[in-house]
Amino acid sequence: MLEVVHALYPEAPVFTSIFRPEALPAAYRDWDVRPSPLNQLPRANRHHQWLLPLYAYTFEHMDLSGYDLVLSVTSAFAHGVHTSPHAAHICYCLTPARFLWDYDAYVARENLGRAVRVVLPLLIRSLRRWDRQVAERVTEFVGISKVVQQRILQVYGRDAEVIYPPTDVQRFRPSLQHADYFLIMSRLVPYKRIDLAVQALSRLGLPLVVIGEGRDRPALEAMAAPNVRFLGWVDDAAAGLYMAGCRALIFPGEEDFGIAPVEAQAAGRPVIAYAGGGALETIVEGVTGLFFREQTPESLADAITRFRDQDFEPQFIHQHALRFDRSEFVRRFRELVRSRYNQSA
Repeated sequence: MLEVVHALYPEAPVFTSIFRPEALPAAYRDWDVRPSPLNQLPRANRHHQWLLPLYAYTFEHMDLSGYDLVLSVTSAFAHGVHTSPHAAHICYCLTPARFLWDYDAYVARENLGRAVRVVLPLLIRSLRRWDRQVAERVTEFVGISKVVQQRILQVYGRDAEVIYPPTDVQRFRPSLQHADYFLIMSRLVPYKRIDLAVQALSRLGLPLVVIGEGRDRPALEAMAAPNVRFLGWVDDAAAGLYMAGCRALIFPGEEDFGIAPVEAQAAGRPVIAYAGGGALETIVEGVTGLFFREQTPESLADAITRFRDQDFEPQFIHQHALRFDRSEFVRRFRELVRSRYNQSA
């Protein structure tokens, strides 16, 4: 997302809280990136979660007074920047912050200590008030899905247009042949619910390939049967080959949009997904994939058992994915920025 927006406006500086160049693609080092003073704190870029009490203050005190147009791409805090009175501020909202507005569900699977669980709700209440107040400064909200559009209305009381995130659909080509494994491609963190797939495929004894890294990996490996393989991170070329070669992508979490299911469909492969969030907007049941309706290993296992490769046409699945292509995002985002910026000028 950030790369595509930056490519549209390459001369624009990028303001952010923390910038760790070595953890990002080399091309980012040529950008005009301006991190906040938080970036100077010891080990800030490796333990950013502990800086939670400081982010609101940090973004509020960024000096953006010299700009006529501000684009914020954010799921927390960045929409709270101060702009000049005549400036247009368009917020491309990935979601109102989950840890603020869906707190109980967010922390349920996090291994938080007792002291943190006592103190954190007090901070969350304060940040919720701030989050609602600063949302009033935004000129225009844009959501990444209808789910997020509804959440923006519920949390901020603001209408929002929907522009789906850019997916590089064109780099995938559907294949009529595939191997025998199911695939997970994800960060391995608790809310992604990769545990459901590991448990379901372990019980069924069917091959599962897991691509991705994250703090949940040791726990997932401990519960996995020998038919589940963990590959860690792989490069884009290898990821594309694994995507094109799988029987189906498994998508067990509830995401605000979900890029991986779109990429799988771009490769002509169906998706077996939890029936919630953005998956309901990107997958056509029985045509480009199947849904399971309870986030349990049993419900997912039932969907996998019902899955039949011959029910899905790779070329049709690929064509469906084209509506989420990068070019469509660029066209619609450019049009929106031009119309809103011209109105404010």
